[in-house]
Amino acid sequence: MTHAAEPRGERGKQITLRLVAAVLALVFALLGAWQVERLHWKTDLIARVDARVRAAATPAPGPSIGASLSRADDEYRHIVVHGVFEHDKETLVQAVTALGPGYWVMTPLRTDADFEILVNRGFIPEELKAPAGRTEGEVSGPVAVTGLLRISEPGGGFLRANRPASGLWYSRDVEAIAADKHLTTPAPYFIDADATPNPGGWPRGGLTVVRFRNDHLAYALTWFGLALLAAGFALLPRLAPRRLGTGD
Repeated sequence: MTHAAEPRGERGKQITLRLVAAVLALVFALLGAWQVERLHWKTDLIARVDARVRAAATPAPGPSIGASLSRADDEYRHIVVHGVFEHDKETLVQAVTALGPGYWVMTPLRTDADFEILVNRGFIPEELKAPAGRTEGEVSGPVAVTGLLRISEPGGGFLRANRPASGLWYSRDVEAIAADKHLTTPAPYFIDADATPNPGGWPRGGLTVVRFRNDHLAYALTWFGLALLAAGFALLPRLAPRRLGTGD
């Protein structure tokens, strides 16, 4: 006597496995296509940002225009502004750069158009935290600042909230800094100053890192590879050898 029920159950399992493999192949292929779309988007973003950084500097937008700026369309624009620094209202934001740990010096600039822009004048090391150690760099009188437009960084850093009352800042949160320093008409963005040297050498500007991670091609190839494996599994003639029946 042969065990006829066993082959039928085995065939049912094989059909189920093929269907699962086919569904997985479709899902993996869709994920690969999505990563290709992300690759095109990221490549276009990098090209647009590079064009903004290299373009000639244009006048800094005022507060009303600044409210409509977006990270995707406006960040890293090359801009210039004229005004006078308000050094007594500077804010130090913790930072780690190629020069080591220290602070960004965020100083309001009262512009010729009578509004304020927070300027990241650059980096200082821990030993220069006190303004008394870098008075030469506190430029007085009218100045022209050229740099990159940056969008506010609200809230704080990774797992660390800004603490204005204690003077602890982990992100360049324009709204919070403006409120803490009682700025009257602040622009809703800040400027990363370029590498033009400050008297005494500090703060050190021009340290903006304009770099975008772009691993989408590798992700796409991985998903497409998994899709091919799953499709091959679904199309195999047999997924497992049948057991031979036995007779009495």
